[in-house]
Amino acid sequence: MLLFLIQYFWKILKLRDVFQFRPSANSGVLPASMVLPLLGLALRGRCIAVGNVYMERFAMVITVIGMILALFLSLIALGITRPVPTNTCVIAGIAGSAILYTVKQTLTVSEVIEVLEVLLIFVYLSLILLYLLPRCFTPGEALLILSGISFIINQLIKRSLASSGNANADPLPYFLPVAVLGLVLLGIFFALLFVFMEPETWSASLFFHTMTAVLGLGLLVPWLSLLTQHHPITWLMHFVTETNTRLWLIGFWAALLLLAVAVVMYQNSHRSAGSKKHQASTSVRKYFHLLTVLTFAPGLAIDRPLLHLAAVGCLSVFLLLEFVRYFRIRPLGAPLRCLLTLFLDERDSGPLILTHIYLLLGVALPVWLTPASCTPNGGLGGAGGLVPYAGVLAVGVGDTVASVFGSTVGEIRWPGTKKTFEGTATSVFAQIIAVVVFLIADSSINLNASYSWVVGSITMVAMLEAYTSQIDNLLLPLYLYILLLL
Repeated sequence: MLLFLIQYFWKILKLRDVFQFRPSANSGVLPASMVLPLLGLALRGRCIAVGNVYMERFAMVITVIGMILALFLSLIALGITRPVPTNTCVIAGIAGSAILYTVKQTLTVSEVIEVLEVLLIFVYLSLILLYLLPRCFTPGEALLILSGISFIINQLIKRSLASSGNANADPLPYFLPVAVLGLVLLGIFFALLFVFMEPETWSASLFFHTMTAVLGLGLLVPWLSLLTQHHPITWLMHFVTETNTRLWLIGFWAALLLLAVAVVMYQNSHRSAGSKKHQASTSVRKYFHLLTVLTFAPGLAIDRPLLHLAAVGCLSVFLLLEFVRYFRIRPLGAPLRCLLTLFLDERDSGPLILTHIYLLLGVALPVWLTPASCTPNGGLGGAGGLVPYAGVLAVGVGDTVASVFGSTVGEIRWPGTKKTFEGTATSVFAQIIAVVVFLIADSSINLNASYSWVVGSITMVAMLEAYTSQIDNLLLPLYLYILLLL
């Protein structure tokens, strides 16, 4: 009933004319729609292995949510599009129907209600964000990002209503969902407000900074206190200063941050001295991929909880700065617009600049997604030991090497794409070398006899990079994460 109701309103509002997706890219519905179901099935297998029944049920809910969202999007596309769309939506719908049929008797009433709650949040977020942010996403990217946000918001609300907090619980996992919900609310609020208010004035800028502080200190901090039974700021100070290693690691990251700022300023100084249309080359943009590897690899080997928290903080800062740039909030709005336009590529065709945020998400998601409750004390064995490194391998190493070598020495192109055989082959070779380095640096990794599976997984993801026109910074790490988790 919900599907037909939404389809009816979709037709009335003619949203197919209002929504504008990113041009010069295919829909990407098929690869994006398979991420959540495959992730749920892979996590379910791990949870069964350690005997965690609750997480096993939770993983099955993830699978069904992923497939029902794919099925929903397929039905909507079939209902409003003339002529009827080809393969991707139809295939996603058939796959969704098949998997839903196989698990139809495994969910309880409460789990079915949870699935419907996520679907409802997804529908409303889609209606709001896709209208406010035209040309920022392909349909597949929108499905992947909005389904993730919807799932996080639903879990946060569910946990907030079900419990008043546990003093013995680890506060770390709560920072990400609270930050995501706060930033989504902040972005929607100011996008609607600045329709009626000029954002570039000092009064509007002061209001923006005041409301951001009120939301953070007046809502998010008390919410975290309620969930964790700890004061977030006090806990955070104790957590960061707990060991000297963490202080040294934070100092190292601060030095890398200064280096990244220096690269941006240096490139912009060349643009100001030359042509105004000067754009950074692919090799220059990949410097930031290298800096990402240098940031995440030591954190993964030395202190993963600190890296988890630092990535949440970095994501929050990136999104806040993007709000400042987009709304032209003084005093940083105009300088950020000037500095960041140098690093735009064809995928930044909408009002937001998202590629650097996708890069952070790509390397951080494997760290955030690794379930502690389904991980044995000695860590995941075999290829699973490389699961937290999936983002660093796929994006930091693989995509960087493929882009640099493919654009400089590549000559043999894969059929129907601009990607080259040389870039793909070099990408696989570089990731294998990176795996060897990680094995030496991180004693918790023990591949046992799974070397062939690791190489095969890396190769399959490299082929996906060659043939996808979606945001590979986001898609590739998730698929490598799933393959290594199997």
